[in-house]
Amino acid sequence: MADKSLPSFKGTQEQEQKLLEVIAKNKDLPGALLPVLHEAQEIYGYLPIEVQQMVADGLNLSLSEVYGVATFYSRFSLTPKGKHQISVCLGTACYVKGSDKVLEEVEKMLGIKSGECTPDGLFSIDSCRCVGACGLAPVMMIDEEVYGKLTPAEVHKILENYMAKEGGTVL
Repeated sequence: MADKSLPSFKGTQEQEQKLLEVIAKNKDLPGALLPVLHEAQEIYGYLPIEVQQMVADGLNLSLSEVYGVATFYSRFSLTPKGKHQISVCLGTACYVKGSDKVLEEVEKMLGIKSGECTPDGLFSIDSCRCVGACGLAPVMMIDEEVYGKLTPAEVHKILENYMAKEGGTVL
């Protein structure tokens, strides 16, 4: 498999200014790290090492402390997310009905693995343990839309529709 390095960080001055304001607002509060990381992720969409370093510097913490919290909580992402976020359920009900094949098809079509984002920034894929729609197993979500009782062939049609809306084509 080819080595896929993370895309280079492309933060703006406006984003950095917002983050510095968030840090200044929270820096003297006990437990400031979590709310600052939440707002930082809102600003940037994810928590690249450069953002973690700004938070560490601003809150007078070590980078390892910030990284430890950012990697402990599943709501934080260290990699960029796509415009359309795909989540394939690998919970028991979905898995026994073939969600592993659904995930394989999504990965094959987009040319990325779970946890990655397409180079054009349109799609990212994640797996999850349950979306609460076990009766529809296997289930995939794209953004907030739930797709159930899926087959790999249906995945292809669904992704083709999203690509058509974005003016592209699937692999």
